[in-house]
Amino acid sequence: MTTAASPTIVTTRRPRLVDKLPRTLRGVLASSSGRIGLVLVVMVVLLAIIGPFVAPHSPSEIIGTPFAKASHSEPLGTDFLGRDGLSRFLVGGGTLLVGALLATVLAYLVGIPIGMAAGYRRGAVDLATVGVSDLIIAFPPIVFILVLLAGAGSGLGVVVVAIAAVYVPRIVRIVRAVTMELSTREFVEAAVARGESVRSILWHDILRNIWTPVLADFGIRLTGAVIVVSSISYLGLGPPPPAANWGLMISENRLGALTQPWVIIVPAVTIAVFAIGVNLVADAVARSVGRSVNSRGV
Repeated sequence: MTTAASPTIVTTRRPRLVDKLPRTLRGVLASSSGRIGLVLVVMVVLLAIIGPFVAPHSPSEIIGTPFAKASHSEPLGTDFLGRDGLSRFLVGGGTLLVGALLATVLAYLVGIPIGMAAGYRRGAVDLATVGVSDLIIAFPPIVFILVLLAGAGSGLGVVVVAIAAVYVPRIVRIVRAVTMELSTREFVEAAVARGESVRSILWHDILRNIWTPVLADFGIRLTGAVIVVSSISYLGLGPPPPAANWGLMISENRLGALTQPWVIIVPAVTIAVFAIGVNLVADAVARSVGRSVNSRGV
């Protein structure tokens, strides 16, 4: 008498929420430094978003004497004109972070297509691109930005374009180098043999495989943009007063650093925290994603 074999029960592990996240974000969350950096970045971003809605006073309203000490009603005291330091701090983050982010994104939107075209086409296109990039890189970045601001005037839009103009040549060189490496891989050569267009190859085989160096470099560029926007505001070439800006707060109140330091210390520390957080996240992305490349995307 034969007995029927008992059916084999196959169990599958229910995917965790973290498994549904993009691989880049999973890599960041898997690293302790990446998690710390992500928390720092989110805290500062939320502060910039929510701050204007919870500010107790208008950032331009004079509520007391200049450089009044911190108190229960004014935790950061007042600035050099007698405006509430806490209110200006809560309102001042949006302009700084948005300006830095717009400048960085604009630089990549311009630099990635140029870098891919130069790296894939080679020849005269590559020579012209490298020559122009080297010419711009030869100027110190801050000098180049100040020259543009002197000619076009101040304002957030001009600052964004100026920073993007400095970043584009550097991004072009990074993307060009990666594209030249990818263009010799087997899957690109196979796409060429199939007769696919240059546009299709750049979009499907090159663009989807350059995100590793781009993501790692993005954090560095964003951190630099925040520092540059702060420095420009410190020099008085950013959004004009009475606009609230963390960099401008440091500049406006430097004469009262010894008598009322909180309106300088708090924005300066916040800028530093954001820069550290972005760098930690960028390092975690670079370590987790690696340089694995395959056909039609990573």
